[in-house]
Amino acid sequence: MIDLLTPTHWKDYELIDCGNFEKLERFGKYILIRPEPQAVWDKQLSEGEWQKLHHIKFKGRSATSGDWVKKGNAPDRWHIEYKTKDLDLKFRLGLTSFKHVGIFPEQAANWDYIAESINMMKTPQPKFLNIFAYTGGASIAAKNAGADTTHVDSIKQVVTWANENMELSGLKDIRWVVEDALKYVKREVKRGKKYNGIILDPPAYGNGPNGEKWKLEDQINEMMKDIVQLLDEQEHFLILNTYSLGFSSLIVENLVNTAFPKVKNLSIGELYLQATTGCKLPLGVWGKFRSF
Repeated sequence: MIDLLTPTHWKDYELIDCGNFEKLERFGKYILIRPEPQAVWDKQLSEGEWQKLHHIKFKGRSATSGDWVKKGNAPDRWHIEYKTKDLDLKFRLGLTSFKHVGIFPEQAANWDYIAESINMMKTPQPKFLNIFAYTGGASIAAKNAGADTTHVDSIKQVVTWANENMELSGLKDIRWVVEDALKYVKREVKRGKKYNGIILDPPAYGNGPNGEKWKLEDQINEMMKDIVQLLDEQEHFLILNTYSLGFSSLIVENLVNTAFPKVKNLSIGELYLQATTGCKLPLGVWGKFRSF
């Protein structure tokens, strides 16, 4: 059975509408228009309503970069928060040349699962590993829940950004690692390291700090075989999240089952954002399980 999962606690984020390969979304008090390759249907609101509502719009110059066009006094940087009964997280947003703003809002559903899992554990201070960690939403969620947290990403600038988010959230002592993800995981396996919780959210394509190449379909099977060796035998949870056009939930299910044949409580699903206008925007497939 495939589960559909969407965040439900985001007061500072709203997907207002999406369609015609764009999305209209609110981060705090600012409304942005950004490209969205999954939104192949028609917009629900008129083009005039989109133009009236937005403060900032991304205009692409190429397939991978572009410029932001701002109205009035819209900022280049601002802060938002994510607050639930278990989490109190703050994030610095910024307008990057590759259309991102420093956060993937749909991932809040995974942050909730991480906090819930850590709070359920008997281990006094669970060890948590975030691979392909970007600006650290999952890392600060784990740290906020009390875990000893390691954050791994190959890009120094986004690790610095993640450190800002940690400090904004009133947290400290996350372990920052700037390294190729696969190399780091293999080294941890050789060291015999164990973690109680792991999340990996690999990109379709990527590069390590020393020119290492990552291609999801070529290397994710090898990565999963190594990752499961890092799980604490007594108490653990794992989340595999993938955002790649055409990467199905069945692929994720098969990856987990073949890498970890003794897996229990495996659930498979799809992340989405619910637009205020009614449509659901799909944003990746996931598999997750825990031993308790």
